Amino acid sequence: MSTDTAPADEDIEGENPDEILQEIERKRSLRGWGAIVVAAIGIVFSIFQVWIAARGFTFYLAIPFTGIRFDIAALQQLQINSVHVAFALVLAFLMFPVSSRDGFVFRGLSRVFPAARDRFGESHGVTNGLRRVRGAVRWAAADPDRDRITPVDYALILLALLSPLYMVRSFDEIRQARVRGLGIGRSIDEVYPILEAPVSAVSALGIPLDQTSYMFIVGVLGILLVLEATRRALGFFLMSLVGAFIVYARWGYLIPGDAPLIGTLSIGGVAWETIVRYLWFTTEGIFGIPVIVSVRFIYIFILFGAFLEMSGAGKWFIDLAYGLTGTRQGGPAKASTVASGFMGMLSGSSVANTVTTGAFTIPLMKRSGYSPEFAGAVESSASSGGQVLPPVMGAAAFLIIEFTGTPYAEVIIAATLPAIAFFFGMWVMVHFEAVRQGIGGIDRSELVDLGGHLKGGWFYILPLALLLYFIIGARLSIARAGWYTIIVIVALVALLSAYDDRTRIPLLGSILALFGAQTAAYAALGGGLHQVVTGTTGAAVGITGALRAAVGDLGVIIILVSLVVILARPAMRSELLDLDPSVDEKAERIDDSLGRQGFATSQPGRFVTFILQSLDSGARTATTVVIAVAAAGVIPGVIGATGLGPNLNALIISVSGGSLLVLMLLAGLSAIILGMGMPTTVMYVILVSMLGPALEDFGVAILAAHLFILYFGLMADVTPPVAVAAYAAAGVAKADEFSTGVIAFTLSLNKILVPFAFVLSPGILLLRTGEGGETSVIGLADVLDLGFFVPQVAIPIVGMFAGVYALGIAIIGYYTEEVSDLDRGLFALSSIAMMAPGLLLLTVQGLGRAMGVWLVLNTPTLDFALRGVGVVLLLALMLRNRGGVGTDEQPAPGATAESP
Repeated sequence: MSTDTAPADEDIEGENPDEILQEIERKRSLRGWGAIVVAAIGIVFSIFQVWIAARGFTFYLAIPFTGIRFDIAALQQLQINSVHVAFALVLAFLMFPVSSRDGFVFRGLSRVFPAARDRFGESHGVTNGLRRVRGAVRWAAADPDRDRITPVDYALILLALLSPLYMVRSFDEIRQARVRGLGIGRSIDEVYPILEAPVSAVSALGIPLDQTSYMFIVGVLGILLVLEATRRALGFFLMSLVGAFIVYARWGYLIPGDAPLIGTLSIGGVAWETIVRYLWFTTEGIFGIPVIVSVRFIYIFILFGAFLEMSGAGKWFIDLAYGLTGTRQGGPAKASTVASGFMGMLSGSSVANTVTTGAFTIPLMKRSGYSPEFAGAVESSASSGGQVLPPVMGAAAFLIIEFTGTPYAEVIIAATLPAIAFFFGMWVMVHFEAVRQGIGGIDRSELVDLGGHLKGGWFYILPLALLLYFIIGARLSIARAGWYTIIVIVALVALLSAYDDRTRIPLLGSILALFGAQTAAYAALGGGLHQVVTGTTGAAVGITGALRAAVGDLGVIIILVSLVVILARPAMRSELLDLDPSVDEKAERIDDSLGRQGFATSQPGRFVTFILQSLDSGARTATTVVIAVAAAGVIPGVIGATGLGPNLNALIISVSGGSLLVLMLLAGLSAIILGMGMPTTVMYVILVSMLGPALEDFGVAILAAHLFILYFGLMADVTPPVAVAAYAAAGVAKADEFSTGVIAFTLSLNKILVPFAFVLSPGILLLRTGEGGETSVIGLADVLDLGFFVPQVAIPIVGMFAGVYALGIAIIGYYTEEVSDLDRGLFALSSIAMMAPGLLLLTVQGLGRAMGVWLVLNTPTLDFALRGVGVVLLLALMLRNRGGVGTDEQPAPGATAESP
């Protein structure tokens, strides 16, 4: 049957997505000057990161067309990292409240005053004193309505600025401290002579503040501020986990070395000074690899996603997904799978993507006939899966690049087929659910015309295509590729803002003329027009080199010419441009606040608002990520400072009993548990630091090990009892939270079987393991080596997709008719046999060894045989459960549909 396309009523639309996201992320909703301050700091943060991507670590001020340049600073990696984290700390203290008075500390304090009043009476001095103390504490720290910045926030912001100021001004002292210790640093009164009197007063009380290194104090404050920001933005659990590692670094020597199992964790005594130095003043701790990756890669790609979303691309891609799949059986759910996967790849946040994309997709799925719980489960499962979808993969791809030293191209090549298999499995499951429920597609008249849609928005695909070209084709650095792609988006928006029937000829003609002049200037004078004006040209280059250089300037040329046009005609309206609604809403609010109608909502105003909104949105999204990676850096920092690594590796191998299967189960379970309510990046960093070396010691390919941990970590977003993405989707769908979580978990079971499949058969990742154990992405020669390619690549890949198909039937319990419980179990067994026969072989092998029978079953011959058994079993089950005939297109009334 076709869907009811009537407008959604209030019940179907569910709760406000912005309110749901605000509640889940525990953010403030500031107004007035508070909102302006947050936006201003966020915009400056983004500009800082854009500069790093475009110009590196050297900061200067240049006067256009004069050749005059004023150098400001040339910073080192540690200094850049410190500024990066400080920006995030300041924004975190502004965006997240100290307390909403619902935490256990405030609840405990709230009992003191009533108890005193009952004991002493309403007007007693003690009661009055406690009343004043209660009022002062609430004024200083409590923000129950999440709408004001408290005095405690201002104090913490000032403290957060101490570290970057010190690192920028006293870096030579830090260099010396790396060798000689923090004790060589100056005291507070030596750094700030104005504080000599209060420091002396405190020292007179017996606290040796005048003898304590200011560097040590800055480090301690920095670590504590990261913990506090982690508590606010990411929850008490992660803060406690990170804090426990710091406590372990100091007192881990108390663990008896001869204790069973945990004795392996015994370490030598590490002084506080050493811990603080390692965690705060090196690039091995908080400012280590996770933050370096955030500085170099993650932030610029979050910003890229923000610019792409604000340009209107998000809505365009969702409409495209519905236009491509909406008319099919269960079309709304299939479109949700495609759109949510794509948007989740860019956003890197399962929860945020679930809420924002789900606000559009979930009501359509409900109206088509899917239950609210199933609709929410589809959205949350697909959104979480977006983080394994190349080419962006959220932030995960860049962390994998840095931790493994693998080129970006190889990472996305290896990750592609497993990601496609997951989404294929989602497609299969929503299809069979639609067949069972008799859910058809959306009438074509209710969808966009594909031809017109592509013609009117093909340019939204251009940034993604150029991103891949810049990284893989032109082999630019990832940061530079991200910067160029942002320029492309801005240029597109500027061009479209200035384009209409009246302006198109002068607009395009001016761009072509200026591009030609720029090319000629490079060819004849060795520099562009701006360099000709300033007299900084070099040697003339050939026409090919001149064209290449001019193409590099094309984005800036388009922006400048387009700006001239829209400034000349501010009242014009573009025929093609459809910015994200939030941009126009922000422009209208600016007009209202300024009392100047038509100022921000004019075409130049919309363009500026688009840029500022993108910069602000990127910073707000990145803040949580930066806090997360800073906190995560504590774990590898502690492991490095204490020398725990080899002992931890030995403990993990000991606990696994030398079994790869047990180790994988341990890693997967740990990833799910740690990932509950925790950002994927944090879970990934923690588990890679702890379990990665052990997996590699078992001969698992390094890329396979890292992707394995990532896949299982994403399961946490849809695994009850936490299941933050699934519960967010339930809020949008007005569905039962736990039921939605359970369905989302079952729909995501591919995220469990697929990683087992590619660990046991790395050919699925298009990897080949050499004789020395090294792995590399296969090339043409490997494809032509049929003795390798067919059994180790082609068969496992086909088996993975067939296994995903069988698993989909087992989970839904329907093929062309209801599938019995016995047959569902057999479908699941055939799925495992085709996808990961090594799982069955290693299980039997382990059970045999537990009973004293040493078997060697995980061999290529038995692997191939078991896959064949799985295929035969699947075909037999499909024949036995074949009860009707149909197609994947929207069926006629009364017709029955077949498998996809």
